[in-house]
Amino acid sequence: MDKEGDKVRQLVWTRKEGQDPDGGLNARGRAAYNRANGANLKAPQPEGGPRRDSFCARMQGMKDKLTSKETANDPDSRINKSLRAWKC
Repeated sequence: MDKEGDKVRQLVWTRKEGQDPDGGLNARGRAAYNRANGANLKAPQPEGGPRRDSFCARMQGMKDKLTSKETANDPDSRINKSLRAWKC
C-alpha cells in the first residue's frame, strides 16, 4: 500500500469510524492508534478498578480546567460521553 493509504489507515481514530458514538474510541480506533504509535490502549473499565479511578480523576480535572462552559455542560460533548461510558 502506498504512503497515502497508510496515512489514511493510521488516522482512523480521528475520524468517525474510529470513534465510539458513546464517547472514546471503538476497537478499530484503538487498534489503529496502537499500530501508529506503538501504544497499548485498552477498552474502558467501567466496572471499576485502578484504571477507572485514575481515568475519572484525570478527565474530571480536564473537564473543569480545559473545556469551555458550553462543552462542559453539553451532554453530547466527547468528554461527557467518555465520562458516562466510564461511569465516572
